[in-house]
Amino acid sequence: MTSISLTFPDGQSRSYDAGVTAAQVAQSIAPSLAKAAVSATLDGRHWDLAWPIERDGALAIRTLKDPEGLELIRHDLAHVMARAVQALWPDVKVTIGPVTETGWFYDFDRSEPFTPEDLGAIEAEMRRIIGLRDPVRTEVWDRARAIAHYEGTGEPFKVELIGRIPEGEPIRMYWHGDWQDLCRGPHLQNTGQLPGDAFRLMGVSGAYWFGDVTRPQLQRITGVAFRNRDELKAHLTMLEEAAKRDHRKLGREMELFHMQEEAPGMVFWHPNGWTVYRALEDYMRRRQRAAGYREIRTPQVLDRILWEKSGHWEAYRENMFLVEVDEEGAKEKRINALKPMNCPCHVQVYNQGLKSYRDLPLRLAEFGSCHRYESSGSMHGLMRVRGFVQDDAHIFCTEDQIEAECASFLALLSSVYRDLGFERFDIKLSTRPEVRVGSDEVWDKAEAALAGAIAKAGYPYELAEGDGAFYGPKLDFKLTDAIGRDWQCGTFQADFNLPVRLDAEYVGEDGAKHRPVMLHRAILGSFERFLGILIENYAGRLPFWLAPRQVVVASIVSDADGYVREVTEALVAAGLRAEADTRNEKINYKVREHSVGKVPVILAIGQKEVEARTVSMRRLGEEGQKVVALGEAIALLASEARAPDQRG
Repeated sequence: MTSISLTFPDGQSRSYDAGVTAAQVAQSIAPSLAKAAVSATLDGRHWDLAWPIERDGALAIRTLKDPEGLELIRHDLAHVMARAVQALWPDVKVTIGPVTETGWFYDFDRSEPFTPEDLGAIEAEMRRIIGLRDPVRTEVWDRARAIAHYEGTGEPFKVELIGRIPEGEPIRMYWHGDWQDLCRGPHLQNTGQLPGDAFRLMGVSGAYWFGDVTRPQLQRITGVAFRNRDELKAHLTMLEEAAKRDHRKLGREMELFHMQEEAPGMVFWHPNGWTVYRALEDYMRRRQRAAGYREIRTPQVLDRILWEKSGHWEAYRENMFLVEVDEEGAKEKRINALKPMNCPCHVQVYNQGLKSYRDLPLRLAEFGSCHRYESSGSMHGLMRVRGFVQDDAHIFCTEDQIEAECASFLALLSSVYRDLGFERFDIKLSTRPEVRVGSDEVWDKAEAALAGAIAKAGYPYELAEGDGAFYGPKLDFKLTDAIGRDWQCGTFQADFNLPVRLDAEYVGEDGAKHRPVMLHRAILGSFERFLGILIENYAGRLPFWLAPRQVVVASIVSDADGYVREVTEALVAAGLRAEADTRNEKINYKVREHSVGKVPVILAIGQKEVEARTVSMRRLGEEGQKVVALGEAIALLASEARAPDQRG
């Protein structure tokens, strides 16, 4: 029998007969390891303990403590849930059930809608199945047998799914007990390995088979799962806190924005919301100007010819909003598109006039308004919209300037994030994919430049080999908010492709023409999405300089109305966003109302304050109040109202 060599994480190797399973390998190392094992990785690929190994490779045994273990918990629970659903309602048709970031979902074809009571019944049946400790087994079938099986059991979605599997790929079946499903695996060894107290079914929503809206709507049941009850409890607590911080709820309470059916995915900014938006935009404009960026403005609507040249028409057309125009005297309609991104337009600005190496690096920035088609099911408040503005910029430079520009960008990005309250962020460096443009020499230089800039700045980073764009390596930046959620916002991407497609050039020191490297970069990403993140991060209690209504001056008695107006005018003159509340309401009512609106400071004015020319200052979220002289209060609040880049 043929022998194979398996190398383990400690660098040691052992020989085994070809066809050995990972379970047998684990048993050969230690019975305790075999007992704890749930899967393996073979040359980086997740591998079922029951699959035969036919070649040499690097093998690592995985347990429930590993990330792969949590993935298996969620994957097997998807199967157990589908089994439970069909046990309760045998006429239900199953489709697919992939793992998600915190759990899984499974889509079902059922004539009746699932109810909350149904979810409780499904959970109970899942726990019963887990308690059975049914074995999990797997087989590879030929295509004809698999199709015949699912045609015989009346599962049309599985038949269609088999048709989507490329020729040559194995068609693998899994059984959890006597319940069978088509799945590429891997899976656990028995249902009893699942934690029965560490999952929860979260709800039901509509979904379409592979997103095809022309097909009948399916019902998607989602679940979350963790290794143990404590992890589940922590996640559910986080979700409760996230619900309190929901930017859509706070947007209504703070009168920031609204959205409506006549403009799906588009934002109607109210005065309060637009105030926050402009404060953030003005801050970013000052920071970019100080960092050497030159602001430009480019058109919203462009002829398809430009998008064809840039490659977006072929790759991105389905996400573009098209505009057909009957040009006077033209034989056919002219097809234009609302721009989904700004980069081709920035190359047009760069291309005006001959550029020399002395002009580089050239940093062009735009608060560019973009439109992208998103399906109705994917949109979510400010977080996923069809119309948005990016803090977009493109740097045209030489290959030798990439590292310095990356380092400069890292310094700017980290400073902006700190100013906005995000001390922690993670970096992912994505390197060359198999299909790419540009020479290996250029890729070597660009990847080394990005890695070198990160290292010199002292930041750790995750290396994602092969995940770069086809046109160049990239950095992605992920923020962590106040309740531990991660948000990908910033990006820095080297592009060797677009300057070629759009004929961007510069005259080098040697007198010859060269292609510049184009660096795409953003710090916030979409203003709309970032504002949603800010609102939720601060639970609506935005930093004083960003708050739309910074101060409310509220009268306690009507005799104080004149002084209230005087104080308000003085605050406004000092640059504060202040307003007077002289309504004939009790002061406690006013305080409650403005606290719901997340006003950071309320100045209460009664007869004592009038006579002493003071104010009683109450800050949002703090108990009690402090009596302060009017001049001192104005100076203090005016200082706090300065944006971080304007403070001494």
